[in-house]
Amino acid sequence: MREVYFIKQNKEKWLGIEQVIQGKIKKNPDDLSSLYINLINDLSFAQTYYPKSNTTVYLNHLSSQIFQKIYKTKRVEENRMLYFFKTEVPLLVYQYRRYLLYAFIFFILFTSMGVLSAIYDKDFANIILGESYVNTTIENIKAGNAVGVYQSGSTWGSTIGITLNNIGVGAKLYIYGIFGGIGSLYVLLSNSVMLGSFQYFFYDYGALKDSARGIWLHGVFEIFAMVVEAMCGLILGTSILFPKTLSRFESLKIGLKDSFKIFLSTIPFTICAGIIEGYVTRHALKMPGFLNLIIIFGCLFIIGFYYFVYPFIVNKKLNNAMTTHDAVL
Repeated sequence: MREVYFIKQNKEKWLGIEQVIQGKIKKNPDDLSSLYINLINDLSFAQTYYPKSNTTVYLNHLSSQIFQKIYKTKRVEENRMLYFFKTEVPLLVYQYRRYLLYAFIFFILFTSMGVLSAIYDKDFANIILGESYVNTTIENIKAGNAVGVYQSGSTWGSTIGITLNNIGVGAKLYIYGIFGGIGSLYVLLSNSVMLGSFQYFFYDYGALKDSARGIWLHGVFEIFAMVVEAMCGLILGTSILFPKTLSRFESLKIGLKDSFKIFLSTIPFTICAGIIEGYVTRHALKMPGFLNLIIIFGCLFIIGFYYFVYPFIVNKKLNNAMTTHDAVL
C-alpha cells in the first residue's frame, strides 16, 4: 500500500485519537484499549513498510500518548496525591525536559552577570541589595556573624513570612510566562543577578565560606525551585508562541495545564526551604560543619534526583510496561 493512501485511509481515526488524548472526547477504559490495539496495528504496519517515515514517528508518539492515558486511567484508585508526585509530574518533566535545561542555562548566565557586575562596580551590591541591608551585613561580618540577618524575628514568624514571599516570587516566575516567556526570564534575571551580586559581596568581604554554610541550607531548595518555576513560565510562553499543529488556544490550554502541574510540584520544596530558613539557618555557624554539608548536599540530592534523574526512571518504566503490553497483544 502506498504511504499516501495509508495516511488518507487512517487520518480521521488518528485525529480522533488525538482528541481523546487532549480530553475533547471521553472514552471508557475498554474503548481506550481498543483504540490502542488498533493504533498498534497501524504502527506495526508502518514500521514494516515505511520504517524511516515521519508517519512511523508520529504513530509511535501517538501510541505512547494513548498508552499513558490508559496507564493513568488504570491508576485512578491509587492515592491521587501520591500518583501526582510519583508519576504524573515526573512524566511531564521528562516531556518538557529541554525547558528545564534552558531555564538552568539562563539562570547560570544571569547569575554570572550579577557576579561580573559586582566585580566591576563596587556600588552594584548597594543598588541591588539596598544600602541598609549592605551596611547591616558588613557590621555582622565584622562581628564574625555573616548570617546574622537570618537571626532576627521569631522562628515561626520568619518561616511564614519567608515562605509566602518565596511562593509569591515563584508565582511571578510562572505566571509572567504568559508574555511569551519573556516575563519569566525578566523575573529570573532580577533574582539571579541579585544572587550573583549577593554571593560576590560576601566573597569581597572574606565571608563567602560562612555565608555559604548558612545561605545554602535553605538556598538549594529555594533556588532550584525558582529555576523549575521559570521552566514552567517558558512552557506556558512557548505554548502560545509555537502552537505547532494545534490552534493557539488549544496549545495554550495544554501548556497551561501541564506547566501548572509542574509548578505545583515546587510548592513543597519552597515550604521546606522556608522552614529551614526560619528554624535552621539562624544556627548555621554554631552547627558542626559536617552537619551543614549533610543538609546542603542532602537537599541537593533530593531535588536534583526528583527533577533530573527520576523523570527518566519513570519514563523508562512506562516504556517497558508499554513494550510488555505490546508483546502480550
